[in-house]
Amino acid sequence: MSDSATTALMQGLLRPELLASKAYAVADGEGLIKLDAMENPYGLPAALREQWLESLTDAPLNRYPDAHPTLLMEGLKAHIGLPAGIELMLGNGSDELIQILVTAVAGSRRPIMAVDPSFVMYRLLAQQLGLPFVGIPLDADFQLDLPAMLAAIAAQQPAIIFLDWPNNPSGSLFPETDLEAIVAAAPGLVVVDEAYHAFSQKTFADHLGRTPNLLLLRTMSKEGLAGMRLGMLAGPAAWIQELDKLRLPYNINVLTQRSASFYLRHTEVLNAQAEILRVERERLFKAIRACGLSVWPSAANFLLFHAPGRAAVLFSGLRAGGVLIKAFTGHPRLGEYLRVSVGTPAENDRFLAVLESLL
Repeated sequence: MSDSATTALMQGLLRPELLASKAYAVADGEGLIKLDAMENPYGLPAALREQWLESLTDAPLNRYPDAHPTLLMEGLKAHIGLPAGIELMLGNGSDELIQILVTAVAGSRRPIMAVDPSFVMYRLLAQQLGLPFVGIPLDADFQLDLPAMLAAIAAQQPAIIFLDWPNNPSGSLFPETDLEAIVAAAPGLVVVDEAYHAFSQKTFADHLGRTPNLLLLRTMSKEGLAGMRLGMLAGPAAWIQELDKLRLPYNINVLTQRSASFYLRHTEVLNAQAEILRVERERLFKAIRACGLSVWPSAANFLLFHAPGRAAVLFSGLRAGGVLIKAFTGHPRLGEYLRVSVGTPAENDRFLAVLESLL
């Protein structure tokens, strides 16, 4: 079949929104210090790694995984600190759960709303599923503009409002009272995404069940288990029961289930690693500011800094120096900004050394 025939067939079958979109870009970090993806840079201590591997030795890879791993979910509920009566659905990372949520409301044709900038998957999945996306700009200090948000809610009547808390890419932790006001004003769902809870140490979980429209997203990725791809959606049982119809069967593989159960028995290790990263975050903040760059306070495990007129040069220079950070070439507001994840002390030292040499 010719290329033109293939193109014609795709144009006849695929949604225009899909054809116009781009896939989520993942940078190649081979051979580089990876400070671009908000990963925990620490692995398991050697002794604990042996115990983890032992826990996997009899995993039945010839069988489908438990479709509803009750014991694991009960452990995760306790780990999150969910109120009584709140249920949980597991996803292959938070991305799958966001996709399920947007798919569930696609028939309403009502917009998906988030602050702007925020986690790119809210916008990407809404657009690919043919729903309008409304981004409410953060102010000059990357703080929530509550009057603008409330006005947009009244005008747009969104089906879902996603609130990443702390915000990605700024690290801002919006006031809890602002979140409460948004939940009260929203005509649809409000999904508070606490991907960086391990670093903010703040949660909205105790609000679950007080109103019928609040759901909570969590992930094990930022706690140090990004390779496991385990996300969690918490909310009232009625919501979880309906949304679970869109979850593909056996979406959480047996190795992930075994690994998550193991890690829940050793959370003190991940907590200790998070504490190191919180301390390093503050050291990096002061060091970047000392370089003469504007850097934003962060409640997450990354820092956003402003490099007007030289963001591209700094990004390229850091990469040439063996350090990969995040550039925002596709965002109209963030073209002169860079984001660095907090690494180990040695990785952070290398980042700072290369940065200072470039400045």
